[in-house]
Amino acid sequence: MADDITLLLQEIERGDRQAAGRLLPLVYEELRRLAARKMAREASEQTLQPTALVHEAFLRLVGERDLAQWDGREHFFMAAAEAMRRILIESARRRKAAKRGGEMARCEIRDEDIPVEVNDADQLIALDEALTRLAEVDADLARLVQLRYFTGLTIEETARVLKTSPRTTKRHWAYARAWLRREIEGNG
Repeated sequence: MADDITLLLQEIERGDRQAAGRLLPLVYEELRRLAARKMAREASEQTLQPTALVHEAFLRLVGERDLAQWDGREHFFMAAAEAMRRILIESARRRKAAKRGGEMARCEIRDEDIPVEVNDADQLIALDEALTRLAEVDADLARLVQLRYFTGLTIEETARVLKTSPRTTKRHWAYARAWLRREIEGNG
């Protein structure tokens, strides 16, 4: 199946519009599982549903792309993680603008299996801003956070995508969480 996905991604890159229709059934369940995992941790004020998140992310990935190229299945799912992150951030910003007129508020940070416990739009935006700063310092750590937090991949799944050992991934995950926590507390 991974080879099928890679072949379809190559067909899409060559401009075959019908390849996207054949790709969706192959990746849908995995994308849906990742979105559901992520949405389970979202605040109750989140109105976006996992199915809508998957569809929006998929459309962004294959619908109106600027000839981006994927180096196979892992790269596609990293792009999906980024697309889901952007969609959730955009949604949070819209809710925040409507609810509070765009003002920032201090976040409550909890030490759990995610870098921060995101309970509202303010916290999600603060996380996104900290993650953007982390990407400037260490792009690999930022990708790890995107995969773990925004798609809900396990340590083992993340290690496979990033082509690192689970032990290294776990160590980097702990460091990234601490780094984000410090950034958010210092800027909240």
